[in-house]
Amino acid sequence: MNRLIAAGAALAVAASLAGCGAKTPDYQSIWTTSATTTTPTSTQPPVPISNYLESIGVSGEPIAPEKIPTLAVTMPTPAGWHPYSNPNLAPGTRMIAKGNTYPTAMLLVFTLHGDFDVAKAIKDHGYADAQLSENFKQLNASTDDWHGYPSAMIEGSYDLNGQRMQSYNRIVIASDGLQPPQRYLVQLTVTTFADQAQAQGPDIEAIISGFNVTKK
Repeated sequence: MNRLIAAGAALAVAASLAGCGAKTPDYQSIWTTSATTTTPTSTQPPVPISNYLESIGVSGEPIAPEKIPTLAVTMPTPAGWHPYSNPNLAPGTRMIAKGNTYPTAMLLVFTLHGDFDVAKAIKDHGYADAQLSENFKQLNASTDDWHGYPSAMIEGSYDLNGQRMQSYNRIVIASDGLQPPQRYLVQLTVTTFADQAQAQGPDIEAIISGFNVTKK
């Protein structure tokens, strides 16, 4: 199995166990339990970006963020949060939590092998992981670049094991700028219980605004 697909499956398992420009989203203002926007309906289910890349011959393998030779990928740790580990997480995954369950923040990075249309992958498949969640309701979404790199961001609420959750999910396709380019898929997912989302807003906004992908 493509490691990119396997790591994506691990992300879903871990979530259930753990409980244009770089504009900072006004996260606290939308981190509420009510949604006014819903996911558009379609006759075909969305295809996660990992599945799409595998279907066109692009493979991926997990890499720890600090081991990328040309890029610095960072996620801040607010006061009161701590590192979280789980054997179901893909190798190199960085995850932090506040307390024993939620909220959590997970950072995944994959080295990509193979050429592809980055804009198409982002536009057509960047939202799919979130949209496939049970009873997903979209709050906000964007395909603006993130720190100069192609990106897709989606926020929304969904059901998980009888609980209503809310999440922020951002995918970034970063490149070292060489020819041919070495590309990396970077994914940040921040999750909390929906009824605690507003109270956790300051910490979550700090993680989102502090998340950075830049050249070394």
